Amino acid sequence: MTTHDKPVKVEQVACEICLKEVPLSEAIVPEATDYVAHFCGLDCYQKWKDQRGETDEPVEKSRS
Repeated sequence: MTTHDKPVKVEQVACEICLKEVPLSEAIVPEATDYVAHFCGLDCYQKWKDQRGETDEPVEKSRS
């Protein structure tokens, strides 16, 4: 007797840069205060950061 497995529906999201559909569980999700952006990989994430002028440098807090 053969069993037939039914395909599992996986939630997909579009990459912010190239619009490639990727599974939500595999997307890189940097969170911002107003929104969440999804990326298919580090290359697209880096392009997004470059467009926004952000760096990975930690922000130094001033002492008051």
